[in-house]
Amino acid sequence: MIEDLRGSFEMRVHYLQHMPFEGLSSIEAYLLGKGHELSATHLYLGEALPSVDDFDWLIVMGGPMGIYDHADYPWLVAEKVLIQQAIDAGKRVLGICLGAQLIADVLGAKVYQGEHKEIGWFDIEPAAEMKGTILDAVFTSRMEVFHWHGDTFDMPAGAKALAASEACKHQGYIYDNRVVGLQFHLETTPESAAALIENCGDDLDDSRYVQSKQDMLASNERFKRLNKVMYALLDAMEKG
Repeated sequence: MIEDLRGSFEMRVHYLQHMPFEGLSSIEAYLLGKGHELSATHLYLGEALPSVDDFDWLIVMGGPMGIYDHADYPWLVAEKVLIQQAIDAGKRVLGICLGAQLIADVLGAKVYQGEHKEIGWFDIEPAAEMKGTILDAVFTSRMEVFHWHGDTFDMPAGAKALAASEACKHQGYIYDNRVVGLQFHLETTPESAAALIENCGDDLDDSRYVQSKQDMLASNERFKRLNKVMYALLDAMEKG
């Protein structure tokens, strides 16, 4: 639970949700605890996107679709336009997994199927070039995070690499010190991990970097540590 976090200026935060089982998870408690105004577009319900003038901070969540699946998910086209507008307007933008891939695409980077699926708890190693950014104090050493992805991206031009893992070279980036893409998940809770397993269980193919349901859900302490890093990242982005 996030308590007594009010005091900084309030912002209008809008998030884009692609599937019913991939919401804000632990991010919601942080935003509401800080007194920010929270709104959403549930794209899977066909809800209309906001104007770029309607928010200060855009958060783009994950989803099982690919960024080029326009035929099956036609709203991806308008979503990319909104992301581009948000970046051009100087907004804070955070993308998680699919969200990071969408932002990378908007910034001109290639998004493609990775060599390995990466699902479960695996370490990331912070990149040296992240030093001096707003995330410098967030990713100070090797840490274990939660993953669920098959696609990856090249590093967008002008962005600084955030981290790498054994299975995936590009685990994140920061652009213009206010646009952040995370290939991994810091927001995940035991409940949201269980929802992913229930809805995307076909991804669990026992390959090299895919853990079992039991391994992923074995320890609630892992999720608590993970969410603390999420709050530190949100705090860094909020302060700018």
